[in-house]
Amino acid sequence: MDLLALADFNLVARHSGFGKASRAAGRPKATLSRRVADLEASLDLRLFERGARTLKLTEEGRALFERTGFLLTELDETAKAIASGGHSPRGRLRISAPLLFSQTAVGKLAAGFVLRYPEVRLEITTEDRAVDMIEEAYDLVIRVNPEPDATLVGRVFLRDRLVLVASPHLTPPTSGSLVPAISRGSLNESEAWQVTTSSGKSTINAKPVLSLSSFVMVRDAVRMGLGAARLPLSLASGDLAAGTLVHWGDVSGPETALWALYPSRRLLSPRVSAFLDYLKEAFPQGTADELAAYVAD
Repeated sequence: MDLLALADFNLVARHSGFGKASRAAGRPKATLSRRVADLEASLDLRLFERGARTLKLTEEGRALFERTGFLLTELDETAKAIASGGHSPRGRLRISAPLLFSQTAVGKLAAGFVLRYPEVRLEITTEDRAVDMIEEAYDLVIRVNPEPDATLVGRVFLRDRLVLVASPHLTPPTSGSLVPAISRGSLNESEAWQVTTSSGKSTINAKPVLSLSSFVMVRDAVRMGLGAARLPLSLASGDLAAGTLVHWGDVSGPETALWALYPSRRLLSPRVSAFLDYLKEAFPQGTADELAAYVAD
């Protein structure tokens, strides 16, 4: 198989078109089209469905792209590492991270990493959805409590938990009373929150009065005294220490775990290894208090 033709096929597939691939690589569009046609002829397969204005991978083309893209990347990185005389992190590193972690910590993390490894071109996007790492060309993803995935491996680098907080001006609940609540996500008629306090476990009946899409917005609304809310401890700890919020209890349920994941069939590149080590250095214990201190510093 012609590796140059395979590389050009991956270039076109990654950019979803000959024109975009041509502009990105500074290569003639006609050359890319000819190489892809030669590859299709040698394999006796159609790799793209060509429309008047669209170009779409066939099922065979998608399988070839998924199985060869990472191999070509590894070959390229190995050649660059040998040429440079070592394995110093360099090149593009694409990461997907969840919204809250991005809002509170990623800017500082990203800047510190690039200052240490200036030859890395770091790109971080914020998404709460589970991105397709191969299809969307990500090297690493950070996910919250991810579903098991046999194609991914990684490690937990942070743990957090939810606490029930409110403004000190909001009257604490009494037995059977409804508490005005600020929720993240859909607005329900009522909710029953299971919490643990120094006195033991209890149930707090809540009536959501406001729904917001991010925990940062929820925290800001709680500060205004509109209602109580469940917040990650790392996000609320600064306000709890300052007295601008008060702790009504720990929310019952599993901890929140942040995972750094990468494809299981892919050899770790120096830049991915370096970022994983940097996460471990930033959060050696991986606790909520550690994240809160990192954000507040």
